[in-house]
Formats: sequence, structure tokens, C-alpha cells
Amino acid sequence: MADALGESVSGGESFVIPSLVNLRDIGGCPSSFGGVVRTGVVFRSTDLGGVTDTDIETVDALGIATIFDLRTLGERQRRPDRVPRGARYVGLDVLADRQHGSIAASLPEIIADPALAAEAFDDGRAAQYLRESYRDFVALPSATASYGVLAEGLAHGEVPALVHCSAGKDRTGWAAASLLLFAGADEDAVFADYLRTNDLLLPQFDALFARFAELGGDPEILKPMLGVRREYLEVAIDEALSRYGTIEQYFAEGLGLEDDSLQALRTRLVDSEVTRV
Repeated sequence: MADALGESVSGGESFVIPSLVNLRDIGGCPSSFGGVVRTGVVFRSTDLGGVTDTDIETVDALGIATIFDLRTLGERQRRPDRVPRGARYVGLDVLADRQHGSIAASLPEIIADPALAAEAFDDGRAAQYLRESYRDFVALPSATASYGVLAEGLAHGEVPALVHCSAGKDRTGWAAASLLLFAGADEDAVFADYLRTNDLLLPQFDALFARFAELGGDPEILKPMLGVRREYLEVAIDEALSRYGTIEQYFAEGLGLEDDSLQALRTRLVDSEVTRV
């Protein structure tokens, strides 16, 4: 993995692959169960629809065994993943049951038009949309079913696994955060991994922001939608705790994991033989 120019930050290793930004290993931070959250098990990233011929060789070298794609059907059809060699692909529509649908599939058109973007995102509407989305990640039947398949797959399926949505920040952000919490990572490590998206992803939008400004738009109205905020993840955590009491019960009752799967998942995620200094 050193060949992928890994960089260790906040416990997780990131990888410089130009056509697959926001790619990193969620492991490496200390676990309250002893040892550390195991590396080389769960990676997270943006979608794989734009991976170049050169970069796919680097992705192949990571040895990804399973891809969990959390996007809507429309997103997957519009920009299909370029699946690494030998990997199993699993499509999981987290927001399928959302009453008013998801704007994710139409986001490219919205952010290309300042008038549409202002209508959709100005006056705090972008942040409100994402707060509602993070609540839905916990509350929607399609979300619990999707994250349940992910958790079972990690517990009993083939790893390393790569989890992604479109930008790899919201649906993927909750997947990573909930897994880290279940694995005993402390709050600082969970939020550090989550907020790192702003460092890895937002700079990729510099040209888009410049073009948006040229068309008469204010790029600041896009940033709440294209980046992440601590408050978004707090909504999902609060929803999980208010519904189930603990993260363990969220995985057990909410996601439907039996005791053997819960134990298998924790064993997969926690390396008790390694001490993080």
C-alpha cells in the first residue's frame, strides 16, 4: 500500500489516486476494546465511475474483495462503477424509501446552474437537507436494510471491502462512523475521520467553484452540500442513540445482526494484538 502513496492521518491511511479522491482506510485508531481498529479491512472513497486506466492498476493493488455501493439506482446507472479486478459488487440504495427522493442524482445539474442552486441550497436549505438525510440514514427501512447487508457482509464476507456513495462523504460517512463507533473508536477519532473529507474532497471542487462564480453564483452556498459538518454526523448519532440506546443496539436491533454476526464483525474490525502509541 505504500506504493499508493499512503499517508497516515488521525489513524487512517489515505491514498493519492487522482481519479479516486477521498480514498482512505478507516482503521488504525485505538479501540476501547483493546488494541486498534484493524487496518486493511474497510476502505472508503468516492464512486469508481471515473477511475482511469492508469489508476485502476493502483486500485487493483489494494486487493479489494468486495465493493459496497450505497448510491441510488439512478446514480449507479448514470455513472457505473469500474469494479477492481476480482472484486464482488454489491449495490445498496440507502435512500430508496425517502419520501421526496434524493437530489444526489440531479446534483450535477443543480450545481451547474446558479439559479437552480440558489433555489435548492440558499438560506440554509442545503444544511437542512443534509440534516434530514442523516436522520434518514438511521430511520429509513431502506437505510437499515442497506447498512445491515453491509455489516453482515463485513462480518462474514470477503475483505478488504470498499464502501462508497457518490462523493464518499454522507452515506459513506455514516457507514464509516457507525463502524468505528461499534469498533470502540472514541468520538475524537470518529469525527476526525469524518471531517477529513473536507481536506480531501473540497479542493477538488476549486474549478467548479470558480466556474460557478463566473456564472454569477456564490460558491459559499454550495459548500454546505459539497462538504461535511460536524452537526450532520451528530444528527445521525443522536438518532441512533435515541432509537436504540447504544451503537451496539443499533447494529443488533436496527440493522438486525444476530449475536454471532455482532461478534464476527467486532473481531473483523478490532485487532487486539496491536497497541497504538
